[in-house]
Amino acid sequence: METRVRQLSKDAYPKELLEIPSPPDSLYIRGTWPLPDTIRLAVVGSRELSAYGKEACHLLIKGLSGHPISIVSGLALGTDTEAHEAALEAGLHTIAVPGSGLADTVIYPKTNQPLAERILKAGGTLLSEHEENHSARKEDFPSRNRIMVGLSKAVLIIEAAPQSGTLITARLTHEYNRELLCVPHRITDPHGYGGHLFMTLGATPIRTSEDILLALNIGEQNTLSI
Repeated sequence: METRVRQLSKDAYPKELLEIPSPPDSLYIRGTWPLPDTIRLAVVGSRELSAYGKEACHLLIKGLSGHPISIVSGLALGTDTEAHEAALEAGLHTIAVPGSGLADTVIYPKTNQPLAERILKAGGTLLSEHEENHSARKEDFPSRNRIMVGLSKAVLIIEAAPQSGTLITARLTHEYNRELLCVPHRITDPHGYGGHLFMTLGATPIRTSEDILLALNIGEQNTLSI
């Protein structure tokens, strides 16, 4: 298990990341990169995740078990935490892109440092454009979102309220020509605002993990529904 922080040379960057308008000048990694044929799926949403959102996140990711998929998220509280946890439970590779550097002493949020350790022990990856001991600042979070989107073939929005930062990630998904996937909610639920908005603009509604597999061109499988 490789756990030290090491810097990637530009020729070692994932090619998808070099396609975005502002690829990172530097990129640091801890852990193990997924196998070459692995498809990366970003999972994003509210830090104030509802019970429905948590259930949806776990059920959808559980249904991806056994497929060559890596779950990309930002190690934040709420949706990010549940996405990484669900990936670990499903035996899937997961990539965490925190707004901080990758040293144990600065991993943000501090409460998720044990989760970061579990990701590494499971053969996953921590990735950052910041030097090892960089402490996260407010402006680092929107910029790290471009890395998450740039790495991924598609972005799944679990939930996003009207003022959610997830809406910025959804905009980047469109700008970077990635597939945008959204979980439907009740029409009166403010957590569903972002997903419902983007579905009216052409995002793919996701009710089952099979819907995700089809969006990723993996094919029809027997999967779990919510």
